[in-house]
Amino acid sequence: MNSYIIPAIVLILFFYALIKRVNTYNSFVDGAKKSLQLVFDIFPYIIAIFIMVELFRTSGFSLILSEFLAPAFNLIGIPKELIELVLLRPFTGSGSLALLNEIYTTYGVDTYIGRAASVVMGSSETVFYVSAVYFAKTSVKKLGYAIPVALLASLVGAIVACLICRVI
Repeated sequence: MNSYIIPAIVLILFFYALIKRVNTYNSFVDGAKKSLQLVFDIFPYIIAIFIMVELFRTSGFSLILSEFLAPAFNLIGIPKELIELVLLRPFTGSGSLALLNEIYTTYGVDTYIGRAASVVMGSSETVFYVSAVYFAKTSVKKLGYAIPVALLASLVGAIVACLICRVI
């Protein structure tokens, strides 16, 4: 049944465009042109994020910061082994995925640490990457509330993830 959903949506859109007398091919080409311009507009932001994340990890600052924050994170229920993941996740999806793989290799997937890391990954988002992509083409330039709220939501998600995995 699920394999019919996407083709059904495409057919519905095609018939809707036919009824409205919209030239679907030209609309598709116009959308493709706009998407290429979007890629060129956000590319510098994405490169900057990748470079900063790589410098953060390679310099060892992420480990130093993790050690420094361990007592505070321990108070709110996040184990020391997951601090670097919680810190990196808002910046990079691929970097945090590599870190998740390291956690699986070190602690296993069926351990408390492995399960909590999985839920942290699933309950959080790459805040800065998404912000760079979405806000690069909008008129919104003041991110005074959006980014702090998203980071707070990621932290709360990590706390709840660790709590739930500890109980289960």
